[in-house]
Parts: sequence; C-alpha cells; structure tokens
Amino acid sequence: MGLFSRKRAGVRRRADSGDVEHLRSWASVREGVEGFVEPRTAVTETTLLLVAKDGEWTRRRIGSPDAARKLAKSMRMPVYDVQLVGYPQRMRDHDARQKVLRRRAAEGR
Repeated sequence: MGLFSRKRAGVRRRADSGDVEHLRSWASVREGVEGFVEPRTAVTETTLLLVAKDGEWTRRRIGSPDAARKLAKSMRMPVYDVQLVGYPQRMRDHDARQKVLRRRAAEGR
C-alpha cells in the first residue's frame, strides 16, 4: 500500500447516491419498514436506519437529518429520531435470533 493510498485520519465518508439507492431498493422489497434517524457522531455522518416488520434492518449514511426525513417521506414510511424513541424491540429480537442461528450453524446443527 502506497503512502498516498491510505485514508487520512479523521476523514469521514459522506453519503452518496449509492447509499440512497441501497435504502430505496432495500425498503421496496420488505414490509412494514420504518426509518430511524441516527445523529452524526465523531466517527460517522448522520445515518438512516431502516427496520422492517420482522426486525431485519439496514443502515446507510445520509446527508442530514432533514435529508433522512425527506427520503422517508418520499418512500411513504414513518421516520423517527432514534435519540427520542430508541431502537425498536423487533430489531433487537431479530439480532438475537440471528446470533442463535449463526451459533447453531457453527456447531454444525
């Protein structure tokens, strides 16, 4: 790896059209999708977390909280501020089920 091919420390990747397209396509093939806006942190830009009815989820960077709300409105889905409402229980339940399935697969069951 060359000296100039490394990412500069402190430089965060911004949202791009690929992020928005992923969110749109992911939501289009799932039922009961809701959006949760996650604030910018020291490590990442603002993100939009999408959670389906069964708890499956995806997350991508988005330009701003307003851009997240605008995108969710264009997809006709409810959108919430995760700092106010927290993460949905169905998302945590989904993650717990997936952890059990991965463990069983690793054990050869």
